[in-house]
Amino acid sequence: MSKIDIGISESDRGEVAHGLKKLLADSYTLYLQTHNFHWNVEGPQFRELHLMFEEHYTELAEAVDEIAERIRTLGVAAPGTYKAFAELSAIDEVDGVPEATEMVRLLTHAHEQVVKTCRESLKLAQGADDESSAALIGDRMRVHEKTAWMLRATLPK
Repeated sequence: MSKIDIGISESDRGEVAHGLKKLLADSYTLYLQTHNFHWNVEGPQFRELHLMFEEHYTELAEAVDEIAERIRTLGVAAPGTYKAFAELSAIDEVDGVPEATEMVRLLTHAHEQVVKTCRESLKLAQGADDESSAALIGDRMRVHEKTAWMLRATLPK
């Protein structure tokens, strides 16, 4: 491959890519968790949650591809194994099948964690004057903030 010359130093591209790897790992872990809950949700809110979780994991499936492609654009290999994601992600896997309200709580916290990961990654992108990565991260942050709000709104008071 020829040398990358996009106005961002190799070391800065590496740092930004590392932040994006964490965002990718969190996003993929959240994708799996959401898909799992979509398959296994039960109870009086079944239909509402089943459909909402499907909307969320479908959006996440597109997001992980976009994040991975940005990492590649920066000239770094994107992680793509469960092992790599487990090492990079700040989201813990869930054992068993929680009840529906707990699923919503867990997903709310996971989306909030992705927002925190976005904030860390955004600082790296801004420090490297990488507007493309910053825009991607900002867009992801807005999606996760809104999704966490919507999930919280379904919880009992």
